[in-house]
Amino acid sequence: MKIAIPAVALAGLLSTAPTPAVSKAQQPMSCARVSEQQVAALFDRWNASLGTGDPDKVAANYAPDGVLLATVSNRPRKTPADIREYFVKFLKAKPVGKIDSRTVKIGCNIAQDVGTYTFRFADGKTVHARYTYVYEWNGEKWLIAHHHSSAMPEPVADAERAAPSGEPGKRAGNASKR
Repeated sequence: MKIAIPAVALAGLLSTAPTPAVSKAQQPMSCARVSEQQVAALFDRWNASLGTGDPDKVAANYAPDGVLLATVSNRPRKTPADIREYFVKFLKAKPVGKIDSRTVKIGCNIAQDVGTYTFRFADGKTVHARYTYVYEWNGEKWLIAHHHSSAMPEPVADAERAAPSGEPGKRAGNASKR
């Protein structure tokens, strides 16, 4: 014998059935909107934290599982404590960074800022370096997931850094290295 259940009754039964709770972690995260200017501002935030001289403020820019491959360290820094330890020493030189060139790429909850920068230190020395920042959106703010910085392998002159792409500048050399 077939039992016919009217569609209206079936819909009523289904609408009262308990639904499993879905935690925030299980919900798919939507892509955070970010512009190239906002990504550039993330470097400014990081650079401003250097100016505080406080390694905790600098380390707060990094994701808990972030990786730092620093210019003046042979050891990859893979924990918040390791990253903080690096900046305890680095901040003593009172670094100030300036972007020389950059390329920004934006994806879903990830952004890359890649280019060259120059650091000036309190003692007057400068370091010209290449950098990569990979930022990730954690649902609340952008944090550094990966930061790689390495000194330029060849001497860099100020005129060369300032020249538009494809126009070679004078190769006077890097007056000071760190």
